[in-house]
Amino acid sequence: MAELPLKIDLHMHSTVSDGTDTPQELLKKVSSAGMTVFSVTDHDAVKAGGVIRGCLKDGDPQFIQGAEFSCRDGEGKYHILGYGFDPENGFVNDLVERAHGLRMKKVRARLDFLESEFGFTFPKEEIDRLLSQDNPGKPHIGNLMVKYGYAVSKESAIKDYIDRKHFKNEYISPSEAIEGIIKGGGIPVLAHPFFGSGDELILGEDMDKRVKRLVGYGLKGIESFYSGFSAKLIRDALDLSEKHGLYVTAGSDYHGKNKLVILGDTGFDGSDGIPQGMRRFFKDLNINV
Repeated sequence: MAELPLKIDLHMHSTVSDGTDTPQELLKKVSSAGMTVFSVTDHDAVKAGGVIRGCLKDGDPQFIQGAEFSCRDGEGKYHILGYGFDPENGFVNDLVERAHGLRMKKVRARLDFLESEFGFTFPKEEIDRLLSQDNPGKPHIGNLMVKYGYAVSKESAIKDYIDRKHFKNEYISPSEAIEGIIKGGGIPVLAHPFFGSGDELILGEDMDKRVKRLVGYGLKGIESFYSGFSAKLIRDALDLSEKHGLYVTAGSDYHGKNKLVILGDTGFDGSDGIPQGMRRFFKDLNINV
């Protein structure tokens, strides 16, 4: 097996969810950046994968089908990444359809909340355009608020207004997401594991219990390298993955102009060696690295 390339990014978003680059534009960018392996993990969606596979040509980076599912249960909020699944699988499609339905329900509820609580209204054509997108979410509403002068920035729109609307049951559970990914032939991975809901930071024994519970549902990996992690958090994530025998992945969470995150900024450069969990991940997905 050849030495693992240093440039990998397994967590990014396209216009199919809340990124600003189309799938085709992402493919061009990862190719220009010298990536060797990448995945597009749109929220609750698999459409970008089909677009990218249709555009791949000799010399392009290796591509892994991916998605990111927003989940919640009585213990908290989670983002579960799925890799290498069959996007045509019925279990995966059921999971995507349910997650998409809940997402659209929340978008409409947030728009109603903004109008009833703050008097924020938008032209019908803007609402129709918003709802016609593949997977609209808080960033789309935030950008609309900025456009019509209700907020000075997308970030303040989300923090000061949109996030005041709370949902208790409008999520799929992590166990459902993990089960659907596995039944679709994929690998479920916990995204940015230390980050919970809002500014919540989960550490130490609480983090270990969380991972142990998710492993009980079938979790197979941890996103141990992540753009928002300090060196200590990366070490802690690697320790967790080793303790529980999990795969290791690396992702930037690139969203184009919607986040100040650089494509490929995962915190992994191979300088400290390649974790065995990462080697196993690529091997079991038949990715030649």
